[in-house]
Amino acid sequence: MTDDLLARHHAVLPAWMPIYYGDEAIEIVSGAGRHVTDASGRTYLDFFGGVLTNMIGYDVPEIRDAVERQLRTGVVHTSTLYLIRQQVELAEKIARVSGIPDARVFFTNSGTEANEAALLMATNIRRSNQILAIKNSYHGRSFGTMAVTGHRSWSASSLNPVQVSWLPSGDRIRGRMAGLADGDQLDVAVEELRETLATVTAGDVAALIAEPIQGVGGFVHAPDGMLGAYKKVLDETGILLIADEVQTGWGRTGEHFWGYQAHGVVPDLITFAKGIGNGFALGGVVGRAEVINAVPAISFSTFGGNPVSAAAGNAVLDYVLSHDLQGNAQRAGTILLDGLRAVAGSSPIVAEVRGRGLMLAVEFVRPGTTEPDAAATVRVFEECRKNGLLVGKGGLYNNVLRMGPPLTLTEDEARTGLAALTEAIRTVTAESL
Repeated sequence: MTDDLLARHHAVLPAWMPIYYGDEAIEIVSGAGRHVTDASGRTYLDFFGGVLTNMIGYDVPEIRDAVERQLRTGVVHTSTLYLIRQQVELAEKIARVSGIPDARVFFTNSGTEANEAALLMATNIRRSNQILAIKNSYHGRSFGTMAVTGHRSWSASSLNPVQVSWLPSGDRIRGRMAGLADGDQLDVAVEELRETLATVTAGDVAALIAEPIQGVGGFVHAPDGMLGAYKKVLDETGILLIADEVQTGWGRTGEHFWGYQAHGVVPDLITFAKGIGNGFALGGVVGRAEVINAVPAISFSTFGGNPVSAAAGNAVLDYVLSHDLQGNAQRAGTILLDGLRAVAGSSPIVAEVRGRGLMLAVEFVRPGTTEPDAAATVRVFEECRKNGLLVGKGGLYNNVLRMGPPLTLTEDEARTGLAALTEAIRTVTAESL
């Protein structure tokens, strides 16, 4: 059945849509908790959660009940031309937890749309199409967000509506920041920002858009305080800060509810998506009223924040807060991070283990070098599947395993996943020597 479905997939869907596991692609047909089952009946522990989207896991009664209550009303959609109670209630909650005073919220269907909306707001209030972005970043697949994506594999066109100036990523292995201590990274980053503003920008700049931890880029992140150091410079001329929290929000990093909170700064705009819908299409922007209200024309989102998705979002956020999932991410993530670092110490193919909370990555290289080894990464990726564990891939050179388990992951499940990862890394390490 899956083989037939794979052939049908290739016959009608675009060739540029990647699909994991090649000729052995799996169809996930059911799920419960942190586990999913494929069409052949095999069950896996899921450490990727639909690309960090199934944040509470699968078949969660509280979310299912909230959605079913809304469906029973017979109202799936009305548009924002009418009042939507679920949307207003969710906006109130997000405004409260955002950390932004007098915040406003605009809902979309995805992270791409959320970032596109943030760019629209920032460029309007600043009357400028100039944007600062970070190398190795990913912000979406639309015309505007692709322009501020610093990751060639995901940049399908050089055509774009904004003028972009690039700042270095926090990559400690390669590039401008390689080998630098945290304090030195901060100093160099500020110097680079000042030089960029002085040399390759003209007049006012609208905003800097940055992921606190780069998602598609392989969970690379700068030292704590980097965005705060940038913001001091930005504030000198009124440049806005957009924090792309599509992957880092809602407590995933463990130490903080939002990734930006590690940097001693409050953004002007925060974009969110993925986990807040736990699989339902839901994203948005929360930010200062002055900035969000700067859009001068009538606009709305036909499906963004619709009654069903908003009902799911309310249930998700209530669950996150009432079950201390931020604390759980810290506890379960520490088990994984400590365990993976111990394995890395004895594996010459592992260049770095990084991340925070339940947002973790392992970067693979050829033994004794910093040369990316995408082939070894694929082998570890495949071994994980053989061991009953689903993980993701990414990084600028496709040599990084990415893991974003549901925030409900238990400590026992963390240890089970760690054992599968450890076995996979040791198997491929032995093959590589």
